[in-house]
Parts: sequence; structure tokens; C-alpha cells
Amino acid sequence: MSLTYDLDQLDMAVHHILSHTKSRTLLFYGEMGAGKTTLINALSRQLGAEEPASSPTFSLVNEYLSQEGRIFHFDFYRITSEAEALDMGIEDYFDTDAWKFIEWPQKILSLLPEDAQKVEITVKNGNRRLLKLC
Repeated sequence: MSLTYDLDQLDMAVHHILSHTKSRTLLFYGEMGAGKTTLINALSRQLGAEEPASSPTFSLVNEYLSQEGRIFHFDFYRITSEAEALDMGIEDYFDTDAWKFIEWPQKILSLLPEDAQKVEITVKNGNRRLLKLC
């Protein structure tokens, strides 16, 4: 299921994701600068988070409280092995009923839950993006 959107149409992209996802664990794939964190920020706002989402590149995970419960936002760009994710307790996070948004999930492939929803973001040109839910 795919959708093409401009960055000023983030609400439409968020609605598409929330209407069609089958999981509370979303895996965000896309090149650097594709808009993963921007989309996660918009998703968090739509779910009722009061503080803006920012990339947890150095802390690996940020937690936000929302009207829909807790949201965990992971960024595994800087890890060098799956052991780092295990050391930070990724399995415990996966066992919660919280929303889990994961940037750079390809760094922890063997640890990902089977029911996770893949979200691919492709830059088409300038502000235009192609969003695919797989």
C-alpha cells in the first residue's frame, strides 16, 4: 500500500499509516534525510504526545507520553552490532504494548518482532516522498 505526499501533507501520510498499520511496532526505512524523524514527529503528535519527537541518535531511544500511552522512538544508525540493542534492553521494549517507532531497523534485523510493520520512505524530488507500508 503506497502513498505519494509532499512534506506539507504530513497529516495525510500519518492518517494513511495509522489507518492501515497492523502493528504498534513501525520500522522506518529510508536514506539519510528522507524524513523518517519528521514523519515520526508527526505520528507522535497525532497520537497526542505533548513534546516534539527528536532523533535519539546518541541515546538510542526517546520516550514520549501520549494520549495513546507510551511511545518509544529508536534510532539504531550508530550501533555497530545487535548486541548493543540487546544491552540496552530492546527485548523488554518489544514486550510492551507501547507504540515503537524504529529508525534504521536493518541494524537489528534478527531481533525485530515478526508482526512489525515496515514503512519505506523514498525521496522522489525536493519535498515529494513515496511512502510504502509493507
